[in-house]
Amino acid sequence: MDALRAHLQDTHLSYINPPSVVPSAVQAKQFTCLLSLPSRCAPICAVSRNNIMVNEATTNGAAHGDYEVKVMAAATVAPALPVQEHRLPLSNLDLILPPIDVGVFFCYADPGGSHPAATLKVALAKTLVAYYPLAGEVVANAAGEPELLCSGRGVEVAEAYADGTELRELRLGLPDESVEQLVPKKKAGVMCVQVTKFRCGGVVVGCTFDHRVCDAYSFNMFLVAWAAAARGSSAPPAPSFHRSFLAPRDPASPCTGTLADRLFVPVSRAPAPPATDAANRIYRVSAGDVAALQAAAGPGRTKLEAFTALLWKLHAKAASQRQRSCCMGVVVDGRGRLRRDGAMASYFGNVLTIPYGVIGAADLRGMALADAAGDVHRWVAEAATGEHFRELVDWVEAQRPEPTVARAYLGRGGDGEDATACVVSSGLRLPFGDVDFGWGRPAFASYHFPWPGGAGYVMPMPSARGDGDWVVYVHAAPEVVEVMEKEPTVFRALESGCMFG
Repeated sequence: MDALRAHLQDTHLSYINPPSVVPSAVQAKQFTCLLSLPSRCAPICAVSRNNIMVNEATTNGAAHGDYEVKVMAAATVAPALPVQEHRLPLSNLDLILPPIDVGVFFCYADPGGSHPAATLKVALAKTLVAYYPLAGEVVANAAGEPELLCSGRGVEVAEAYADGTELRELRLGLPDESVEQLVPKKKAGVMCVQVTKFRCGGVVVGCTFDHRVCDAYSFNMFLVAWAAAARGSSAPPAPSFHRSFLAPRDPASPCTGTLADRLFVPVSRAPAPPATDAANRIYRVSAGDVAALQAAAGPGRTKLEAFTALLWKLHAKAASQRQRSCCMGVVVDGRGRLRRDGAMASYFGNVLTIPYGVIGAADLRGMALADAAGDVHRWVAEAATGEHFRELVDWVEAQRPEPTVARAYLGRGGDGEDATACVVSSGLRLPFGDVDFGWGRPAFASYHFPWPGGAGYVMPMPSARGDGDWVVYVHAAPEVVEVMEKEPTVFRALESGCMFG
């Protein structure tokens, strides 16, 4: 029992007030096989001052790359109004997510005479009234499954200073060197924030959140609401936490032989993902290159389908001799598929599925981009239906309490052979330009997701400049990154002039 509890803590599934029922050995296997997240934050001691828990003596330095970030103070910001403590179950579509944290950061020019950290904390307390699950924590229920304890414990906010450098000097294209210490490492709760000031007066706002609680669509709803509160603008529509949207059907649909059964697998039947090294990059893709890619992919193909097809072919070019196949997945949002009347537009949580395709590396290398894009279109369209999402909810219900995993992450071909694996998650509809806290639009913004799984992860996003360019976060095997950077166009290095004028 103690050994299992220690193991769960090592894999970042430790609980405040842990229940008497310890997660099963099956769940422990999931975390052993799929993830090993280090705990990178030390506990803090706090005293309450209104809605903000202020931490004493919290100055720490962390040298990284060519500059140093020092945390000067930290506080725990609680909702501005009391939260009646209660438990909120995770939906069946939340339960398909492993315990991983996602980071996002926003770079701003000098906000002038304003005090960004103070402004952000006051606005955060107001916003957490509507987004109260973000001020809670993930605990285990009696079956050992994760669920939300909505306790109003608050969100940790660190104030930091970057000594010896200016914002425009950061090599953001190399996030391990530049971004890693600007995005906080969550030690407890659902999310945390770090506000870092630079010598030039520039500010970076970094956030980290638990992916089991929400997807990028949901977190961006929160960011836009937080920014509106900081500006003193009217609040956007409140989020919905109604799990009835994602309740299993009665009677449930058959689970075997369905698309859900082909796309997901209980962890007891899942092979361990391949142990691979990874490199992290952030690239710029020009609007012209995006348009050229879409044209080359053929009529009726979206920009994302064209981009995914190119990425798939680059993985084939980088595949080793033992990787005879290439697996490519795409994250598909289900809100508009489940409810065409817009009723789920404000739903907060995960509403995702991950269809994928597998093609032999040799065959894929010889395919035209249009043919690869046609294949992407086929398997994405198959999953982009309301019936598939309802079927997936039923399928997860039939597996509970055993956790499940998306097959796209596992790096396996159709016959179980080793394969390259990558998942594309589109952030192209995320309105980063709306994350204006009162000192203007961000000069640059990106997600940061150096996750420890075996598959690569690529996230294209709109440039915060609103010029049609893309910012693309890449977490991939070094040999894939090498092939990407040899492309004469498409994946371009970030230059400070492209971000800060």
